[in-house]
Amino acid sequence: MTGPRVFLTADGTSLAVERNGIVGADGRLGRERGSWVLWITARPGHPAGAEETEALLQELVALAGRSGGGPARWTARDPTSDDDESAKRAGLGDVRDLLQLRRPLPVAPDERGHLPAITTRPYRPGLDDARWLEVNNRAFAHHPDQSGKTPEDLASLTAQRWFDAAGLLLLDASPSGDRSGRLDGFCWTKVHAEHDPPLGEIFVIGVDPDATGHGLGHALTIAGLDHLHHLGLATGMLYVDVDNTGAVAMYERLGFSRHHLERLYQGHT
Repeated sequence: MTGPRVFLTADGTSLAVERNGIVGADGRLGRERGSWVLWITARPGHPAGAEETEALLQELVALAGRSGGGPARWTARDPTSDDDESAKRAGLGDVRDLLQLRRPLPVAPDERGHLPAITTRPYRPGLDDARWLEVNNRAFAHHPDQSGKTPEDLASLTAQRWFDAAGLLLLDASPSGDRSGRLDGFCWTKVHAEHDPPLGEIFVIGVDPDATGHGLGHALTIAGLDHLHHLGLATGMLYVDVDNTGAVAMYERLGFSRHHLERLYQGHT
């Protein structure tokens, strides 16, 4: 039995790994917010083993280094100890664990609890940019991914093929209060149309620190799930950090349950 061999695919845009003539997985390198993103996708019927995955991962890290270097990350679904060791040997030592939670739609009346009555509205591109950036950056001041968003970051997100302005639900502050003209919070939804069947995601939920303590996070989650249901989707999902036990508990109270874990490995090439 020969060892794994990594090679450039015919179109020159990705890598693949084979062993004994069987191609087990593909690898691809991309860029997101100044960081290299490494993707490894197993081929149906011929999943790559630990050695094949490690060989592909090391070549992707090396490719990132030859392409200018910098931060890099790789995500493994339901990771094993082999994944941990492979990532470490490839120089990706920092770890962050995310849970993907799912729940069926619609949300039944008896699942809504005693939530505040809120009325959301769709995001208006251009008109609501400054308001959204303010509430997002205040709500996620210390978050590793969502903090410090810039107008350029927002423009990049709203330019994605999946973006739908109607799916970014905004909650205006009371016009009679001292926060008039600002946002109390938002719920950004996303449809994974490529999934079979399609999935609806609660992409980001943010509540301004001055508006917390009134159940708005719960209410905005329900509003997002209702929006996804009205689009005809049967399942809602979201990601949450494993160590954010308060958020995990909140989502479980809203009917979400664990679907799988994704481990984010990070390092510098």
